[in-house]
Amino acid sequence: MTFDELGLRPEILRAIAEVGYTEPTPIQERAIKPILDGHDVIGAAQTGTGKTAAFVWPILQVLMQGERRGVRALILEPTRELAQQVAENLNDYGKYTGLLHTVLYGGVGLARQQTALKEGMDILVATPGRLLDHMDRGNLFFFDLRFLVLDEADRMTDMGFLPDLKRILKRLPGGRQTLLFSATIPPEIDMLARATLWEPVQIDIGQRAAPAEGVTHEVYPVRADQKLQALRKLLETKAPDSTLIFTKTKKGANELGEALRDAGLPVGILHSDRTQQARELTLKRFRDGEYKFLVATDIAGRGLDIDGITHIVNYDVPLYPEDYVHRIGRTARAKAVGEALMLVTPDEVRRLKAIERFVRQELPRFTLDGEPIPASAGMPHEEGEKRSGPPRRTGRG
Repeated sequence: MTFDELGLRPEILRAIAEVGYTEPTPIQERAIKPILDGHDVIGAAQTGTGKTAAFVWPILQVLMQGERRGVRALILEPTRELAQQVAENLNDYGKYTGLLHTVLYGGVGLARQQTALKEGMDILVATPGRLLDHMDRGNLFFFDLRFLVLDEADRMTDMGFLPDLKRILKRLPGGRQTLLFSATIPPEIDMLARATLWEPVQIDIGQRAAPAEGVTHEVYPVRADQKLQALRKLLETKAPDSTLIFTKTKKGANELGEALRDAGLPVGILHSDRTQQARELTLKRFRDGEYKFLVATDIAGRGLDIDGITHIVNYDVPLYPEDYVHRIGRTARAKAVGEALMLVTPDEVRRLKAIERFVRQELPRFTLDGEPIPASAGMPHEEGEKRSGPPRRTGRG
C-alpha cells in the first residue's frame, strides 16, 4: 500500500513526504481507514511501529474538514517527554493544515499555560495530572470534543494514572471518537476500553522486536555535564569507521552535531526540520564516507538502509525500550557485527532498566577507560536518579 491509497489529503501527504517516509507501516495501513470512517479503535502495537502517525494523520484530516471552534482533539500521554514528542509530530505533520495545537505537562508554570489556552487550539496534548489541574481551575472545557486518544495506555496505568483517567473521562462529553493505543492490553486496560469505547475496531500488530544478532552492547554511566566529553573519548578510543549517533530531540541533534564539528570531526546532521534536499545530501555524504559520523533523531533514523555502519551511539537513552532495538538495528546487518554504545546519566537509569527488561538481559557496564563495572556494583548514582524521578502515585504529569 502507498500513502496515496490511505485517502489522506494533499496537505498531509506533502508533510509526510518532507519527513521522509516512503510507505505506510502495518499499524498505519490498518488503523487510518477505520479512524477516518468514524470507528473507535484499540491498537495493540509497540512503539517504533509508526502508531503516533496512525492516529495523528486521520485526526488532522477530519479536523481540517470541520468547523473551527474549541478543543476538538485531546491526546493523553503518560509523561512530559512523550507529550513533547507528539507535539513535535504535530508540528511536522500539520504544518500545511492550518490547525493549532497546545501541549500541557507538569514542571511548567500554570500561568504561562493558561495564556496559551486562552489563545485557543484545535488539538490539545496533555499529561493526565496537569490536564486535571487546568480542568479543576476552569481553564478548559470540551464542549466540541471530536477525538479522544489514550496513548501508551498500559504505561499510564503502570504509573498510577488510572484514577486520574477515570476522573477525566467522567468530565468529557459523549459522542466523541475514542482511540486507545497500548503495547499490551492487561486486564485493567481491557476493562477501561470496555467502559469507554463503543464497538471498537481491534488491531494487533505483531510481536515485539528483538535486538539484532551480532551486536555487542556497552553502557557507560556518566554525569550529564560529562556527556559530550565522554562521547568524544569513546569515538577516539573506538576509532569507528561509520557511526550513527542518536539524540532525543532535533535541538539536541543540532547542538551535538555542531559541537562535534567544532572539534574537527566530519559529521552530518539528520532530522525532520531539515529540507528533503539537505537530508538526501547528508545521507549521500554519510554513505560515501565523507561524513564518518551522523547525528540523527529517531524519526529520521528509522528505516535508514545504510550498509557498513559499525557503531550505534545512544547519546540520549531512548524514551521507549522498543526504540533502542530499532536504533541498534541500523548496525550488524546481513550477519555483520557491530557495537551499540549508550551513555547513561543518573536521570536516565530508569529508562535503561526498562530497556533491559524489554530485551531480557542486563547490558554490561563499563568505565570510560573500558574497565568492566561488576554487576554487583549496581548503577552509579542510582539512588539520586530515583529521587529525581516522577512521583510514583500522584499522577501529576
